[in-house]
Amino acid sequence: MHLAAALAVAAAAESHHEGNVMLLTLPAGLIAAAVFTLLGVVTASYRNVSNRHADPAQVHAAEGRPEHETGHGH
Repeated sequence: MHLAAALAVAAAAESHHEGNVMLLTLPAGLIAAAVFTLLGVVTASYRNVSNRHADPAQVHAAEGRPEHETGHGH
């Protein structure tokens, strides 16, 4: 018996469902929605982060240092 035929026989044997299939899969959908909502909140929390810090070029200009002099040894 080929694999496809075996799968067809197994699917036919397991075709009897107890209750509503949608209600059986509802918890998975709710968990997925909660995870995506949480990920959306985390992503939104990073909005405008770059504007919270001074521009390095402005900091160097205020200190009288050239822009390329960062002091990191590069």
